[in-house]
Amino acid sequence: MNAPREFLLISNGTSVPWADVPEWPADEFVAATAAELERGGRLCAWFGVPENSATRLVAIIAFDSENTLAVGRSAPVTKNYPSLTLQYPQAHLFEREVWEQHGLVPEGHPWLKPVRRPDGDHPANGKFFKVEGGEIHEVAVGPVHAGIIEPGHFRFQCNGEDVLHLEIALGYQHRGVEEALAGGPHRATMSQMETIAGDTTIGHATAYATILESLAGTEAPLRAQWLRAIALELERLANHTGDLGALANDVAFLPTSAACGKIRGDFLNLTALLCGNRFGRGLIRPGGCKHDLETARAAQLLAKLRVALAEVNQAAEWLWESNSVRARFEFTGTVSAVQAAEIGLVGVAARASGLVRDVRFDHPAGWHRFAPVPVVVWPEGDVLARAHVRWLEIQRSAKFIEEQLAVPAEGEIFADTSPSAGDTLAVALVEGWRGEVCHIALTDAAGNFRRYKIVDASFHNWTGLELAMRGQAISDFPICNKSFNLSYCGFDL
Repeated sequence: MNAPREFLLISNGTSVPWADVPEWPADEFVAATAAELERGGRLCAWFGVPENSATRLVAIIAFDSENTLAVGRSAPVTKNYPSLTLQYPQAHLFEREVWEQHGLVPEGHPWLKPVRRPDGDHPANGKFFKVEGGEIHEVAVGPVHAGIIEPGHFRFQCNGEDVLHLEIALGYQHRGVEEALAGGPHRATMSQMETIAGDTTIGHATAYATILESLAGTEAPLRAQWLRAIALELERLANHTGDLGALANDVAFLPTSAACGKIRGDFLNLTALLCGNRFGRGLIRPGGCKHDLETARAAQLLAKLRVALAEVNQAAEWLWESNSVRARFEFTGTVSAVQAAEIGLVGVAARASGLVRDVRFDHPAGWHRFAPVPVVVWPEGDVLARAHVRWLEIQRSAKFIEEQLAVPAEGEIFADTSPSAGDTLAVALVEGWRGEVCHIALTDAAGNFRRYKIVDASFHNWTGLELAMRGQAISDFPICNKSFNLSYCGFDL
């Protein structure tokens, strides 16, 4: 076999002609991907593109220290290919998804089963792993839950109260978002993008807008980029604050729980002040933004921001000063840096395990090229670390917004975009509040979506929750689960 050629290197938020993406036979493509990962890359996306009766595999690999992305593809594959998972566990869910969607078998995959679809008479994710032994018992939770939580199944293998293994089955809604995007953009596409994960409206809308701008060979005006960056940090503030309150609630610490519930609403109201919608819907469009922030409302936003920040700081102090909270958070649900790197964690979960991974720093696009946000890292990898990262990111996001409001960008907020280029691949990464949001579009000759792939941070991170529960008491599941706070709908695309 010849030595694998290098992948094509691109920057975040750019596009390349599909014909320029390097191509290998399937086995060589897997070897080439493994070589890139061995050089220090990590897998952002691995997916299939149908072509006649076959499927091409496509890999997007991030080199964070070099601020570059690497792109490669396989020749058409009809049946199977050597599994990448055997060498790099971060590929395990991607390969299962490709098998489920396109029927390509990753030979040697250690646990090949559906990701979202039923498997004969078995549940949505097929047979579950079982631990044998006289003292072993199984606890099954979901997929139907109390309240308004979305469906998800959790299968615990326990010895007494200790969890030996947790397996998570998701995808019960079969939303079909990616299939609906084919042939687009359609009239409904923007609304679908804003509701991929409703609490990450700004993150996904920004990624989609960046994709279309890249395909058109344009950029949003600087003031629109500035508005998007402010909105993204407001989204982070609201969700991190809500998570601190939810974590406090899970250990029955009611002062912080009650306070953060109210303050989360205050941060959401700041987004409503910006664009009229608490989740940011209607703000971001390809070409820029639909709402501006004039001087009077900017001053009002800043005043309300400072009040909410002071309140959340007080609520967090109550949390950190409580010995009972620390006893429940510390050394609970630990994921080591080695484990986090092996399974490809991103976002808060990765940074709380000591990994420096933040798209705003590693692959800056839009306004973050000019105004970076310091990366928050905490080394312990437990519930306390994930809570601390959220609290520190609240401080960084608030300071960022204050700085931007002090020196606003000038100019227009919207510019018409040209039609999308045909037979072109575009990639956009955004640091959503959970972590990396990855959008990839491949157009046909007419510039319509031939394939649109979305990877929410939750797709990478659910495996982290499974690992965090090993060796824990099953009663620790609520706070471990909330410390990740992953999206069901963002996974079920």
